[in-house]
Amino acid sequence: MVNIKEDPQLNVLNHSSAHLLAHAVKRLYPQAHFWVGPVIEDGFYYDIDLGDDKITEEDLPKIESMMRKIAKEDKRITRIELSKAEALEEFGDDPYKVDIINNLSDDETISAYRQAEFIDLCRGPHVETTKKMKYFKLTKVSGAYWKGDANNKMLQRVYGITFETQEDLDAYLEWLEAAKARDHKKLGRELELFMMSEYGPGFPFWLPNGMTLRHALDEYYHAAHVRRGYVFTQTPTMLNKELWEISGHWQNYRDNMYTSTIDDREFAIKPMNCPGGMLVYKNGLHSYRDLPIRLAEMGTVHRHEASGALNGLFRVRSFTQDDAHLFMTEEQLQDEIVEILDFIDEIYTVFGLTYSIELSTRPEDKYIGEISVWDHSEKILEDACRAAGKEFKINPGDGAFYGPKLDFKVRDSLNRIWQCGTVQLDMNLPERFDLTYVAEDGTKKRPIMLHRAIFGSIERFIGILIEHFGGAFPVWLAPTQVEIIPVNTEFHMDYAYEVAKQLEEQGVRVHVDGRNEKLGYRLREAQVNKIPLQVIIGDKEIENKSVNLRRFGERAQNPYSLGEFLELVNNEIKNKTIHEIEKD
Repeated sequence: MVNIKEDPQLNVLNHSSAHLLAHAVKRLYPQAHFWVGPVIEDGFYYDIDLGDDKITEEDLPKIESMMRKIAKEDKRITRIELSKAEALEEFGDDPYKVDIINNLSDDETISAYRQAEFIDLCRGPHVETTKKMKYFKLTKVSGAYWKGDANNKMLQRVYGITFETQEDLDAYLEWLEAAKARDHKKLGRELELFMMSEYGPGFPFWLPNGMTLRHALDEYYHAAHVRRGYVFTQTPTMLNKELWEISGHWQNYRDNMYTSTIDDREFAIKPMNCPGGMLVYKNGLHSYRDLPIRLAEMGTVHRHEASGALNGLFRVRSFTQDDAHLFMTEEQLQDEIVEILDFIDEIYTVFGLTYSIELSTRPEDKYIGEISVWDHSEKILEDACRAAGKEFKINPGDGAFYGPKLDFKVRDSLNRIWQCGTVQLDMNLPERFDLTYVAEDGTKKRPIMLHRAIFGSIERFIGILIEHFGGAFPVWLAPTQVEIIPVNTEFHMDYAYEVAKQLEEQGVRVHVDGRNEKLGYRLREAQVNKIPLQVIIGDKEIENKSVNLRRFGERAQNPYSLGEFLELVNNEIKNKTIHEIEKD
């Protein structure tokens, strides 16, 4: 899937289409007021206030029809420059535009774009005429708080996308249907992985199948970290205000934190694991001989997210971060980052995920520490990427408030990009927490600290995996790894249970479908449930001490001796094999 924001031509075309959408809405709903209509990776949207009216999915074809009518009118799109006073006069009947204008300086020249009777604030650029916008589609409508603030009015957000050719649009719509079929919320329900409840918006409930998958992920994560020299810790969920003031979270992250009063002292549920990791390090004395120290924690955190932003497992209010906090000398820093880059590459490869790296630098405001320290830290990250042979691009101003970071953008099987892993270099928090180690010369020195996550959020990563695999997980991850289906439940059950017992002795998650249903029905059920290995047992299998194997997504059935099959299953779990299946 193309990134509309990063393609210059499609960026201009989609931004112009946002104006075309607003123009059409204004003709259909003359009372409409408009907030903003930016280009996003997958098209554009516009936030709209219709007063008492409401746009539904059923209204989108009507709006598209009006957009086509305006496009055929071939109206020229012209740029206009206004003073602040002129802009306020022009847009005086739209409170959202007035708010934008009032936040500009008095001497600023304000640009707008006009097409026929419609005018909108915009920096541009735009296409020359409305006729250029032919191949578009409105994709969905949702709610969005004005300025993203839950205390403000809920606006309607209409999404769309535009391409230069009908072929490109058709290909995108086909891709969109494939993405809908893989929607993790839909598959989460169908495969009984997780649920949400109105009693806890944004707080996922893991069902037995989901917990089985999650445990498989945890076991792999734990074993991989032990091999790499990490030790595991667990820090409290709630800590007092003073700790968050030392860390800087209270000043920089307070609005996203849940708080409570205990024994007349203010406490906060942790939104991040880092301060707890600091206290773990500080619990003992450390020598340069101990470094690097690699502390890993699967820590559950809570962050207040606007209700309108919640989205299945992708945006929740309670999630588990696969955090690690690493402490080292400055001399060890580059080698340690190179080691982390190799570790991240290993783990993403296991899931068949490719990725790119962005180096996010110092924010313009809301940062702690000296600029010289930031500059030095950013240079270290650059040098480590080059030493590891990893390409990267600069993402200016998007660092954490305490340090620059490497962000890992994962690409899934549908070619979508997800922000997952991160490596954050922190020379500030060790200072704030007065962390030290005894150097070789006997003096006390500050360790350098790295924050590191690979999955990012376990919940979000599982959501990505559900969509990446379309719910058809590789054998090692699947909640049920083998489904045994006896042809005749009267004559073939004993051998089915014998096979199941031998699989269970190998630690395989196996289920025997002994229901009194037709064979075809049970085979279809195994496919619907996306069981990776489906074993059919009949007279021939009993006679030959064999099994008949069908994989998910395949029609072919292949015979194996029981010993061969047990070895096959064991190898696929051990090697974490991914079998390519036909895409949706």
